[in-house]
Amino acid sequence: MTRIKVSNAPSVRRLPSYLHIIRASRSSGDFYISGTVIAQELNLEPIQVRKDLAITGIVGKPKKGYPVEALIVAIERYLGWDKPTNAVVMGAGNLGSALMGYPEFHQNGLRIVAAFDENPDKIGKTIHGVPVHPVAELERLLPGLEARTAILTVPSDHAQICADRLVKAGINAMWNFTNQKLKLPPEVVAQREDLSSGFAMLSVMAQLRDGRNA
Repeated sequence: MTRIKVSNAPSVRRLPSYLHIIRASRSSGDFYISGTVIAQELNLEPIQVRKDLAITGIVGKPKKGYPVEALIVAIERYLGWDKPTNAVVMGAGNLGSALMGYPEFHQNGLRIVAAFDENPDKIGKTIHGVPVHPVAELERLLPGLEARTAILTVPSDHAQICADRLVKAGINAMWNFTNQKLKLPPEVVAQREDLSSGFAMLSVMAQLRDGRNA
């Protein structure tokens, strides 16, 4: 499988955190925000923030910073969040249900329009406003949902089979929350989220803290 690499990947991962701070600044009535203010909020160096924001094409003004509204527009456009994206969730368990109820997705242009599951206790119900359909209906229903993105929260041993069906049904982007490394055709992009890695970092930081305080 050909891997599609995103240039400036670390910067891309930081942009949503910047956007959250900048949106809060707009809500407070600010017209400009400096890279230094953003850096202080996130414990980063101002030069790193400026480099990250530069990939969006926006330029700040000396002694004033960045125009808040224009900066929000620039970041949203760069991330592709200025255009709505329909997505389906595969697996309406605890994690899938939580993702369906995450409010910032809609704010950032991600619309979860349906979920699919094999559990008869979930099929036919609505979770956070999202209808749950049987997996058997995937191929029939997907074209009408106008979704090209899928969020995988199925058990890991079902992930590849599920991914294969999604690709055949027309999905070309997958957000993979399973432990399975998927084998996908080169035209399908995928992002795997390893929740264990995040917990590992938290655990190590906690141990370092406890060691310093011992």
